Amino acid sequence: CVYRVWPRSYSTSTMTERFDCYYCRDNLHGKKYVMKDEKHVCTKCFDKLCANTCAECRRPIGADAKELNHKNRHWHEDCFRCAKCYKPLANEPFGARDDGKIMCGTCGSREDGNRCQACYKVVMPGTQNVEYKNKVWHEECFTCFECKQPIRSQSFLNKGDDIFCGPCHEKKFAKKCFHCKQTPTLYMNIYLALRCYACKLVRIYLAHYYAAYTISHNTGFGHGTNVVNYEGHSWHEYCFNCKKCSLSLANKRFVINGEDIYCPDCAKKL
Repeated sequence: CVYRVWPRSYSTSTMTERFDCYYCRDNLHGKKYVMKDEKHVCTKCFDKLCANTCAECRRPIGADAKELNHKNRHWHEDCFRCAKCYKPLANEPFGARDDGKIMCGTCGSREDGNRCQACYKVVMPGTQNVEYKNKVWHEECFTCFECKQPIRSQSFLNKGDDIFCGPCHEKKFAKKCFHCKQTPTLYMNIYLALRCYACKLVRIYLAHYYAAYTISHNTGFGHGTNVVNYEGHSWHEYCFNCKKCSLSLANKRFVINGEDIYCPDCAKKL
């Protein structure tokens, strides 16, 4: 906040009683004077003994001068300028730095603002930017490491300190189907693509190979009931049937597809 002090001298009319300067005792009738700490002071004594010193030019701020003050510092109106671009700040927003320098909003932001991690230029307040892990980028500088395109509102992933858009990260780092090279899912410790015919055959083969299960008794399904247990899942033995043909699969090979079970013949038709 800046406080402006306009010229403080006053004029007196001719009077018969004495009206003197507090310091030099000159008669002030018909002369300009200044009120200083409730004392009447002639302009000459004020400039010499009472005037504040300008923080910029180091000269006294006379009784007839326009004065600005901020945090116990004082300036001539014309001396109150940005330390960087010298723009007059009497009627402009400004900021005071720790070193005492006064700067306009633009120069202050450039000096103290966050710098873009890509171009190292200041990210000006109010501009579009991206913040990630306590770092900041201009929106147009926040680009994919691979395709160099701005990510903007897209989702992204990082690999170390590098940022990738979703498609580039998948293309560069995702696991690939051993047969069709498409992005797969993990099935029985092998990456297989859902739409790949060769992978479908492998899934069926693996399901046949790994379809080992146990049949137990009385495990919470009712006294004396046979229960099929496989990979943490349980069925009544009479419910353990092919999803498509309803063939009982107890003590037989089967194929798991999602949450459904199939006999090998029906699984080949999926």
